[in-house]
Amino acid sequence: MNGFDWAVLVGYFGVMVAIGVWSHRQVGDVSDFFTAGGRMPWWLSGISHHMSGYSAVMFTGYAGISYQLGVTSFFTWSFPIAIGVLIGARSFAPRLNRVRSRLRVASPLEFLKVRYNVPTQQALAWSGVLLKIVDVGAKWAAIATLLSVFTGSSLDQGILVTGVVTSVYCTVGGLWADALTELGQFVIQLLAGVAMFAETLGRIGGVSGLWNVWDRLPAGHTHPTAGPYTVTFLLAYLFIKTFEYNGGMWNQAQRYMATTSARAATRSATLSGALWLLWPLVLFFPMWVAPLLVHARKPDASDAYALLAERLLPHGLLGLVVVGFFSHTMAMCSSDANAIAAVCTRDILPSLSGAVRHWSARTGLVAARIATVSFLALSMAVATQVDSPTFKDIITVVVKWVAGLVGPISIPLLMGLLRCCRRSGPTAALASWALGLSGFWLTNFGLTGVSLQAQIATPVAVSLVSYVVIGLLRPERTAERDAVVELVNGSAVNAPAPVRPATRPSP
Repeated sequence: MNGFDWAVLVGYFGVMVAIGVWSHRQVGDVSDFFTAGGRMPWWLSGISHHMSGYSAVMFTGYAGISYQLGVTSFFTWSFPIAIGVLIGARSFAPRLNRVRSRLRVASPLEFLKVRYNVPTQQALAWSGVLLKIVDVGAKWAAIATLLSVFTGSSLDQGILVTGVVTSVYCTVGGLWADALTELGQFVIQLLAGVAMFAETLGRIGGVSGLWNVWDRLPAGHTHPTAGPYTVTFLLAYLFIKTFEYNGGMWNQAQRYMATTSARAATRSATLSGALWLLWPLVLFFPMWVAPLLVHARKPDASDAYALLAERLLPHGLLGLVVVGFFSHTMAMCSSDANAIAAVCTRDILPSLSGAVRHWSARTGLVAARIATVSFLALSMAVATQVDSPTFKDIITVVVKWVAGLVGPISIPLLMGLLRCCRRSGPTAALASWALGLSGFWLTNFGLTGVSLQAQIATPVAVSLVSYVVIGLLRPERTAERDAVVELVNGSAVNAPAPVRPATRPSP
């Protein structure tokens, strides 16, 4: 990188901070901070939902898979995400919007207190926060890896720079700042992705390279599934991502909650799903043909895309691509930080102290911002340990830890929205959570020789089955819980105050 590239990078950071300062004026209370006051346009919500699912892991871990295995990276990553999001466009997105508009809550997990009880809410809140600290830590490590290739900076320096800038704009402006910066980041990503795609085509013979290049690539590069990423893995990943990207990891749920109506939430999800289906093809193509142009230095080839950008792009455009790397990671990390701050402020702190329930609007906002900064700081600390024996490499953290643990956290939330699961109460929810976590520990640490697909699918499968079966064997339906489910499913028009769940099941 030369001075021109650095100017582009510094300018980008400046714009992100400016958006955060502008968004600060749109935030009057915690509802504005966490759900944009329910005023976000569907198209902005859709782009924000799409961007919040990216990170620099795509340009490190998945770039390595693309370099080594070819189109497998698309068919076992973005394709199942697209299908999962489109499935959720009608099944989960409108219901999550009604959670905000009809139950008047500002955090996805506030719904758990109304639908089940406080212990269920707290179990999922604490474990989910710990999971997201690890998840976001992996994202910081990924962007720091890329930055070290371009600038020669250390991993810790890269983590510090990106974390501090993200802390400034998402802490000041809340969800509005997240969504607006993600819109800007999408534009940057579009320009950088098209530039990289065009430069790659120029090196492989022009447009005809789109269909002529495959014979020159390693054998098996055109196989949809390869290596550990089998058809079984693809199906398991689709199963998991349907829950994760429809609100199971909370930040995506906020995008649906922030729209103006249930119909707008459906349109938002449809837009995001379409982007997941089409746009990654442009981003992945340079990674697929990278073996013809560069030689990866790392064993997992996680530096392939960065080396390709350095070789192909002129200064200025190189800076834009580096900005694109930052935009991916900062979009995901800032959205996660906002979601976690919502859970801490709206769900965890009130259970620890009754005084929190009587905070003024200003005090609540200050607490939300402190929670955001604290979460980002902890995730940055974890990022420095991603390559340790506990967490291993970046792609291991993302695929095994996150995919494996999302089920126990998301199943009670998302399945609790559906009429077909109205028999499942607090017992089913807590058992689903506990047995899912046990399944993760068993397949990852208790047993040896367990396949990758079993490691990631077992926890969510155990959580889902136990949630449904225990609900059938030990139903805990009450009139109050039924009323909550009907509100979320659109059967009532008037939005009452949140209902306290009863403790005695109906006969």
